[in-house]
Amino acid sequence: MAPTSSAPSSSKIRIALVEDQTSLRESLQEAFSHSTIVHCVAACANGEQALARLPVAAPQVVFMDVNLPGMDGVSCVRALTKLLPEALFVMLTVYDNTEAVFNSLQAGACGYLQKPVKARDLAAAAREVVAGGSPMSAKIARLVVQAFRKPAAMKTPCKVESELTSREHEVLDLLTAGFLYKQIGDSLQVSDHTVHFHIRNIYRKLQVRSRAQAVAKVMKR
Repeated sequence: MAPTSSAPSSSKIRIALVEDQTSLRESLQEAFSHSTIVHCVAACANGEQALARLPVAAPQVVFMDVNLPGMDGVSCVRALTKLLPEALFVMLTVYDNTEAVFNSLQAGACGYLQKPVKARDLAAAAREVVAGGSPMSAKIARLVVQAFRKPAAMKTPCKVESELTSREHEVLDLLTAGFLYKQIGDSLQVSDHTVHFHIRNIYRKLQVRSRAQAVAKVMKR
């Protein structure tokens, strides 16, 4: 396995890669070593390696292949979220499967990218997810939109969701529609601080950690 890059500057995002294809893993790792955006602190070939190494490496963002040998990527993310509660997870897959998308998001992922991907795409995704976004490839985003457009009669609010206030429902609807925090504030004519306050309450009531998980929970109802 190729070595990780040299010591990063404090401004670089600490990332980890969990990918079983050796050639892809090593080529991405080599490309990351020249990045001005990210610093790769670990590259693992399977979920078992990730569980052993990532809690020590403490990455900010983890790029996780869905289809790993042994422990699959969804199960690995579910386990790692308990060991790395502050980490952000972005899934990588060759498939555009709706069930896999929502299973990943519910497990704790904040984004979902379809292969093939390039190092610069992952670096951009890392920057986006750290900024509060949910990076998704076009085909994956289309699946989410299609699920959102299902007839309202098919969507029965869950008990927890019914506990949201009317304002929190408005914020959640805008989150689901893809609005950024500032756009939500502008739309509702409230401050950024108020938007963050409502979003924290939404996450707490829905028992989720990110926008992507909140959207996934709404879609699953």
